[in-house]
Formats: sequence, C-alpha cells, structure tokens
Amino acid sequence: MTTATGKTTPPSTVIAAFIGFLVSCVFAVTSVGVLVGSHDDLVEALRQSGTAMTEEQLQSAATFAQAMFASIAVVIALVQLWLAFKLRSGRNWARILLTVFTVFQIGSLFIGEGSATWPAYGGAIVAALAVVASYLPASNVYFDTVKRAG
Repeated sequence: MTTATGKTTPPSTVIAAFIGFLVSCVFAVTSVGVLVGSHDDLVEALRQSGTAMTEEQLQSAATFAQAMFASIAVVIALVQLWLAFKLRSGRNWARILLTVFTVFQIGSLFIGEGSATWPAYGGAIVAALAVVASYLPASNVYFDTVKRAG
C-alpha cells in the first residue's frame, strides 16, 4: 500500500468509491439535460396550477426555474467532484461530506410528486454504493494510514 516514494496508494475500495462519485456527477449533469428538455412540460404544469400569468410570464417562469435548478445542480456536481478527488487522496472529512451529500441526494428523490428523473435515481444509487465502498474495512485502513502519515 506504500510506494517507493513513501506515498500511500488508495485501495481498490477507495478507487471504486472515487469512480462511483465521478459517475454520480455525470448522472447529475445528465439530469440537468433531461430537465432542460422538458421546458414545455414545466410550462404546462405552471398553466394547470391555476396561476394568473400571461403566456410570456409562464415561459419566463419556466426558463428561470430551469436555470436555477441547472445552476444549483452544476455547482453541487462540481463540489462533489472536488470532494471525490479529496476522498481519493485520503481525506476523511471529504468522505464524511460526501456521505452527507449522498443522504441529501437520496432525500431529494422523495420531494415533489414524481419530479425525479431516471438519471437522478441512477446518480443516487451509484453515490450510495460509493459511500458504502468508502467505509469498507480496506478504506478505513487507508484513511487511518493517511491520517497518521500526515
């Protein structure tokens, strides 16, 4: 687990967790793409909600909602990506934050009535598996070794 330079290399469980979080980020970006493609559905949902908006206001509200969601999702994906690299380098705090992010990611699937997309479900499942991999015994030894070395 230690190379000739004295640097500890991550075990396969940490590498699997790292790859899982990378895949989860890809799912998040894909989910944004699915939402952007459903602009007309969002306008129709706003129209049926009984709001007294003109057609132009409905279009603007849908575009604004999509832009806000996309911006938030991209920022979260970038933070998750950064944390995944920190996880791979043995930072236990990154493992804890990724666990918290994953709990919120899974919880967000149950907010709203059927509003989650298939990529959102896929990303949450992959992230949950990555969290499990990051807490397996080999991963725990790696994080302890990095902590003692550093």
